[in-house]
Parts: sequence; C-alpha cells; structure tokens
Amino acid sequence: MKNLFRYPSIIVVLCLGVVGVMLVLYSWQLFPFNSQVESTDNAYVRGNVTLLSPQVSGYITDVKVQDFMPVKKGDVLFLIDDSTYRQELLQAQAAAAQQQVTLQNFEQNRASSAASLQLAEAELQSAQAAESKASLDTGRNSSLLAKGLVSKTIGDELHAALLTAKANVAKARASVNIARQDLALVDANKASLAAALKAAQAKVEVAQINLQHTRIVAPSDGQLGEVSARMGQYVTAGTQMTSITPKIVWVTANFKERQLAKMNVGTPATFTVDALDDRTFKGHVVRISPAAGSEFSVLKADNATGNFTKISQRIAVRIELEPNQPQSDRLRPGMSAVVSIDTANSPQN
Repeated sequence: MKNLFRYPSIIVVLCLGVVGVMLVLYSWQLFPFNSQVESTDNAYVRGNVTLLSPQVSGYITDVKVQDFMPVKKGDVLFLIDDSTYRQELLQAQAAAAQQQVTLQNFEQNRASSAASLQLAEAELQSAQAAESKASLDTGRNSSLLAKGLVSKTIGDELHAALLTAKANVAKARASVNIARQDLALVDANKASLAAALKAAQAKVEVAQINLQHTRIVAPSDGQLGEVSARMGQYVTAGTQMTSITPKIVWVTANFKERQLAKMNVGTPATFTVDALDDRTFKGHVVRISPAAGSEFSVLKADNATGNFTKISQRIAVRIELEPNQPQSDRLRPGMSAVVSIDTANSPQN
C-alpha cells in the first residue's frame, strides 16, 4: 500500500476511472443510480393554434386588429367587401318570392280544376237523367207503336232522343275523365313547385351565409399571431390571414419506449421551461399515444433487411398542467421543456 502512494499518477488514473464508471452508470441510470423518475428533454409546450382564413373571396375593406393582440370570441377581425354578396342575397330573395307566388297560384289553379271536375260530374248526372227519361219514353211508347196507336215518326223521334241521350252520357263521362286528369296533373305539379321553393330558400340561406362570412370573427378567446392581411388586399378562400392561440396549453413529451413500463394515466409529472428560467410546473399524465411516432410517418422504415439496427422508439405522452400555477399564463406553444415523471406514484403501481 505504501508503494502505491509512491506513484501519485496511478492514484489519479484510478480515481478518474472510478469517476468515469460512475458517470456512465449515472447517465444510463444503472445501479446504484437507478431511479423511478423518468425524464426527457424531448418535450414541448403545445396548444391549439388555429389558422384563420376566409371562406369567400374579395377585397379587404377593414383590418381591425394588430399583431399579437388578445381577442374575445366573436370579435370582428377583418371585413371583406360585401357589395357583391348583398346583391346575390337580393337576387336569391327575389327568386324565392317568385317561387312562393307560383306555389300560391297553384292553390287557385287546383281550386279551378276541382270546380271543373264538379261541373263535369254535374253534367254527367244531367246526361244520365236525360238518358233515363229517353229510355222510359221509348219503353212506354214501344207497345203503342206496335199496336199502331202511335205513328212511326214519333217512334223514330223517341229512338233518336234515346241515342242522343246515350251519346251525351258518353261525352259527359269523357269530360269527367279529362277533368280528373287535369286535377291529377295539377296535384302532381305541387311537389315540383314545393321543391323549387325549397331550392330557392336554400339559395337565400347560402347567400346569407356568404354575406356573414365577409366578417372574419375570432372563433374563441385567445391571442393573435402575426397579422398578414392588409387593407385593400384581395383574398380568396383559404388565404391565411392570421392565427389565434387559446390560453389552454399542455406539454407533449416524447419518452423512449423503455421508460413507459410503469407510466400510466394520472401519474404526476413536473417540467421546466427554458424560456422561464427553468421554472418548475406541476402536471399529470392525461393520455399516452397509441403508437410510436414512426408509425404516424408517411414513409415507414422497412427493417426487413440484413442490416437491421435496433433504435429505441419514442412514445408521445400528453401532460396537463395543474390549475392556478404562477406564471402558467406565460407558457407559449412551441417552448422547449424538460419533463420528469415519478413512476413510483403511478396510480396503478
């Protein structure tokens, strides 16, 4: 042992070796440094950033907001020239009114057709009555005619009257059938007129919606991003004008697959944010991704080769903040974070 102390360089090398081994054990969280706290710096603050775009085309007539302004739900942000859309609404309303009048005229036409049918039926009844009288007259005089008590001329007249009465009955029946068909055609046209009215009313609603869309309003409370729309600019449907970010944020942390063994929904978590001087915030796990991030990529890796190299996959974990924490209102989507989850306090452990 005394000889060992004679060589200080050997002691330094041994100490450095021990320190190196300890650092390796610590970095890999191996004994005696293994811990149930899982950490990752692959984490970011997230939020529902909504890009605002118009649904109609036109020139911007007014820009009521500026970059990064706080807004309330329903606040008017931009106005698009609505002169064309107002005229389209007036045209649609006029067309709907015309279809309404046409449908109202249908009732008058149907009433007229129904009256014509009633007249035809009355004329049929009159013709049938005349036929019945002619038939009775012919029957009563046929025996007298046979005995020679009535002249043949009278018999011919009675026979002709009977034939005329029958012809009138046939004519009246035909008139009834025609009147019924006319009424059926009028009734069948009602469905078409009603459908045309609904189509015209739908065009009115579409025109009203387009007119409303000339006012770009905030869909929710939040803070605007950079305003790219300018006065007099011509925009089309889908043109990005600005964005709005609500105050509700969360943290998405990407853990290695080996870190998820004891991690469950409800597990408490803490995280620090680089932009806020590493201030610590508290939260808890609310959801765990159903698959690794590689499974959501468009081009998936094909590992069916002889040169396979195992790579630890990342699983996204969503962490929700505990309410009423100081400076939590300063969190912004996109900020980098370092997340630590204590699996020892996992609800299912």
